Amino acid sequence: MIPLSWYLVLSAALVCIGVFGVISRRNAIAMLLGVELILNAVNINLLAFWRYMDVIHVTGQVFTIMVITAAAAEVAVGLAIFIAVYRNKRTIAAEDVADLKG
Repeated sequence: MIPLSWYLVLSAALVCIGVFGVISRRNAIAMLLGVELILNAVNINLLAFWRYMDVIHVTGQVFTIMVITAAAAEVAVGLAIFIAVYRNKRTIAAEDVADLKG
């Protein structure tokens, strides 16, 4: 059986990559991908801790399904916003889209 620490190291690496992607990218879609990596790291943590618990509950699985559902909704809304902004501004660069007034 794989130790819990390996899952936690993998999850920490995904969080670091996701945060770096959100901070360093100018493209809004790349930022959205970074957020998705962070949410997947949360899912790995939830399932790893659920697997290594002594008591048999399905709370880890339920939380993971809720996070996956929220991530899917976030992607759908985010892409719809990006498409609407691209139609108006012809760019999805974060600094160009920041001035949405008027």
